[in-house]
Amino acid sequence: MSISATHSPRHPIASLVARFHDELDDTADRPLWSMSDDETRHTLIQAARLVARLQSLELKVAAHADRNQVGDASGATSTSVWWANATRMTQREAARKMKLAKALETHEPVGQALAAGDVLVDQASALTDAVDALPDTVQPEVRTRARDYLLEAAAHYDARALRIQGRRILDVVAPEVGEEEEARQLAREEALAEQKARLTFHDDGHGLTYGRFTLGSAEADMLRKAIHAVAKANGLGLDPHGMGLAFGDYVRRYPVDELPTAGGVSAAVVVTMTLETLVGGLMSAQLDTGTMISPGLARKLACEAGVIPVVLGGRSEVLDVGRKRRFHTKAQRIAMAVRDKGCVAVGCERPGSWCHAHHLIPWSEGGATSVANGTLLCPRHHTLAHHQDYELTHHPDGRVAFTRRE
Repeated sequence: MSISATHSPRHPIASLVARFHDELDDTADRPLWSMSDDETRHTLIQAARLVARLQSLELKVAAHADRNQVGDASGATSTSVWWANATRMTQREAARKMKLAKALETHEPVGQALAAGDVLVDQASALTDAVDALPDTVQPEVRTRARDYLLEAAAHYDARALRIQGRRILDVVAPEVGEEEEARQLAREEALAEQKARLTFHDDGHGLTYGRFTLGSAEADMLRKAIHAVAKANGLGLDPHGMGLAFGDYVRRYPVDELPTAGGVSAAVVVTMTLETLVGGLMSAQLDTGTMISPGLARKLACEAGVIPVVLGGRSEVLDVGRKRRFHTKAQRIAMAVRDKGCVAVGCERPGSWCHAHHLIPWSEGGATSVANGTLLCPRHHTLAHHQDYELTHHPDGRVAFTRRE
């Protein structure tokens, strides 16, 4: 039954929602066999934009409902609780949506972009969360620059990437503030992680031991990367069972120098830092897993086994790229992993440890084995790069796209 059959809306927005229900009732059962591939691609993209615009409308009405406390009539403790009960949404999801609805009223340009379908709702949430998370000491004009920068970035990056950029947005819009604030924040997080570190074991008496642990993100990244390497070398999956088997093998094969290689590089964590950080500066460092660490921890890790420090020059150029040969060296692969962060194919999120080194200009055509002429591609995309049925397009940001030839 259409919503318009049970309710006669008078407000234009209420009327629009009713018309959408009527239109969907008319088209929901239409077969898609006559839709061409081009029209399918276009429709799928436009449907995503339409959903974003409808979600913008939903959030706008939600903020209005909260102002008018529409849940009071039924005795609900809040509008979001009433909303959850009325729609069978979880209270957690309703609270999350209500939080975003209120944030969009504060960040009007983000709300306008969502209403136009130019950003998705998870991107809008990442944007508003990043700006709202800035320290209270940050001036309003800096907040505005941060919001505008992330809003422009949303045209090229998904919500996950925006959250990563948002965490370091002060480094872009106010470097003098960002470095000092991030160093303090990371030091606080690492101190808390050290306080919260836990490892417990329980032997059930029947040959099995159960354990729980709490680690800092940097140490957890090291453990995860090592176990992934063991799992891949042994042909195991990354499901809980496969990871459990790999973890057992990891314990048996310790120390680190006995671990199998992953993607041509040993399972050591790479720490990327500037030369200034290495000698005592405030700028934070980054693991090749994406985890940010404080300058102090970076200098500590640079001295310890199992960690490869990659020191960058003033223009963020890797100082050591290895020597020229037919296959990329370990040093060159590390340099590419630091630069590419994983497979460079658009939409692929395979980590660098799973990737092959690919010559942009083929070796057979005179291409050099160098960092500049190399890039990382996962096995599937490396196969497509050499497949005659696919054309490879290089983007200015270093990403590549594959298009099937007609």
